[in-house]
Amino acid sequence: MLKKDEIRYCLDTMGEMFPEAHCELVHSNPFELVIAVSLSAQCTDALVNKVTKNLFQKYKTPEDYLSVPIEELQNDIRSIGLYRNKAKNIQKLCQMVLEKYNGEIPMDRDELINLPGVGRKTANVVVSVAYNIPAIAVDTHVERVSKRLGICRWKDSVLEVEKTLMKKVPKDEWSVTHHRMIFFGRYHCKAQNPQCAVCPLLALCREGKKRMKTKGVV
Repeated sequence: MLKKDEIRYCLDTMGEMFPEAHCELVHSNPFELVIAVSLSAQCTDALVNKVTKNLFQKYKTPEDYLSVPIEELQNDIRSIGLYRNKAKNIQKLCQMVLEKYNGEIPMDRDELINLPGVGRKTANVVVSVAYNIPAIAVDTHVERVSKRLGICRWKDSVLEVEKTLMKKVPKDEWSVTHHRMIFFGRYHCKAQNPQCAVCPLLALCREGKKRMKTKGVV
């Protein structure tokens, strides 16, 4: 496991590599962000943005999503994985937002988690990106990077990864760290063929050293 100063070095290096790291889901308000993040489960941000380009022109409010038959909404998001289930959840979410929250997306993470199709990761993204509340959303990239580097343990659950990162990363850096780790995982420390040979963190990375040894480089 990495020590405090080693974690600091990792965070600073990721910051230097990806100073412009940000949420890549295109949205113009908290409501659109909730829809976009809900659609992004098991799907790339690039595909979601392709779909929401037309979706957000057609549907502006929760009422708009409820004004069409479920089949029409399914058809509008058909190219996205699990589209039937996601369409159903979107309409249920819109109903709840209107009935319980006066048409507004709540700022509280625990309230957000109550919304259909919104898990802890989605809620953390929304409070962080839409409302600037410090949060670390653990997606597949954040989990992979933190475990490969040895910030977290291999056996840690997603919730344990989140709690460990919250302890080891200064609170005022939670949100930016989340974005930097995503960019680092998406564009550098990829699931397949991570760029270990040119990685500035190789000397600290247990997984990277192991991979390079297997290739006979280290």
